[in-house]
Amino acid sequence: MGSASAKLRSPEEAAALVRARDTLGMPLGPGVPTAFLHALGGRASFESLTIFCALLIDLFPVFTRPGVKLLSGFYGPVERGLLAAGFDVEFIPADFRRFADIARRIRPRVMATAAAPPDGDGRMSLSLHAGATTECLLECGRDPERLLVVEVNPGLPRTLGLPPEHPHAIPVELADVIVESRRPVFEIPDPKSSAIDCAIAEHALRFVDDGATLQTGIGGIPNELAELLARSPGGDYGIHTEMFTTGLMRLHRVGKVTNRKGVFDGFSVATFAAGTRELYDWLDGNECVRFLPVERVNDPCVIAANRKMVSINSALAVDLYGQIAADTLGARQYSGIGGHHDFTGAASRALGGRSLICIPSITIVAEKPVSRIVADFERGTLVTTPRHDVDAVITEYGVAELAGRSVGERAEALIGIAHPDFREALREAWSARA
Repeated sequence: MGSASAKLRSPEEAAALVRARDTLGMPLGPGVPTAFLHALGGRASFESLTIFCALLIDLFPVFTRPGVKLLSGFYGPVERGLLAAGFDVEFIPADFRRFADIARRIRPRVMATAAAPPDGDGRMSLSLHAGATTECLLECGRDPERLLVVEVNPGLPRTLGLPPEHPHAIPVELADVIVESRRPVFEIPDPKSSAIDCAIAEHALRFVDDGATLQTGIGGIPNELAELLARSPGGDYGIHTEMFTTGLMRLHRVGKVTNRKGVFDGFSVATFAAGTRELYDWLDGNECVRFLPVERVNDPCVIAANRKMVSINSALAVDLYGQIAADTLGARQYSGIGGHHDFTGAASRALGGRSLICIPSITIVAEKPVSRIVADFERGTLVTTPRHDVDAVITEYGVAELAGRSVGERAEALIGIAHPDFREALREAWSARA
């Protein structure tokens, strides 16, 4: 029990409570307690410290210390950099929905999270992240043999869940230690849309009818699509998305979101958010957006129950069978599975739903163009989403509608939206296997 002030510790005091041999679990991305992790990096070494998290948002020295192992469910630039530098990093293959199961199997002695400061009822909103750790954090707080560290930051918005089932907050009495931080909150600036992004968004726009329920991620393409929707005459949209973005906020602001979608009506639903300071200020106390655990948000049955569900996802590469590689490049783990397969498969099963894979036709590698539509994946590349769950693929050259098409028809449609410089080679490669 006890008041928040009685539980206050400095980041260094909290870090000292982690044992030389220990386990630590944290949320993904914006739920990471940055001051606590930086203080943990002030220690020179550990006998054996295993940390389970995903998508790190800063360069934390603790992961360079002897004796520290990082188990990650989703790589970003930090994880890739640590791995390339030779530090102890391993990937755990799992979609986002299964992160809670992994956390329960590891059962870290220490759990730590970022949160908004306590409200008048002594509840600390989990702010930008509900994800897969909400129940794990509460379980840790109830266990006297474990340690729950909550890092509160006044820069974090106080966001809402759907109580009583999804409170999206930690009561002060469950926290063992509370750390105060004034570190800048992680932000993602508005991406600048390229001409290619704009062309792809224009193609995608025709799949978004009035009354559609939207799932988008971050990047130039979804940002441009949100801008197009905000300017277009349509509306009556719903939001059911893994990640809530600045673009989706703008749809709300222009009155295009009604959330008459059939599931969680009246609310935009997400499991985490990342974007600009403007987004965070808008989310603070906003009753229109609710944060729920990823087990609910990314449940394919829940996704498919939405009205006219339209998912917009990206990929690293697509082969001529329509298989999607979204998290590996050859033998290299590039990102993670996240909710890719959940939304791609479930959206097209919704009544009137569509699933869109939106990618530029080429990428640049070693100053040379490389096609992202390929005859065969590079050896070691793993399939993130299988061909039978893929509905439509969009590049700047058009749309390849794959659902219900034969193998040959799918290949021809994909070749038709590849970059013109690569179409002949793709056609020859396909013909050679016929």
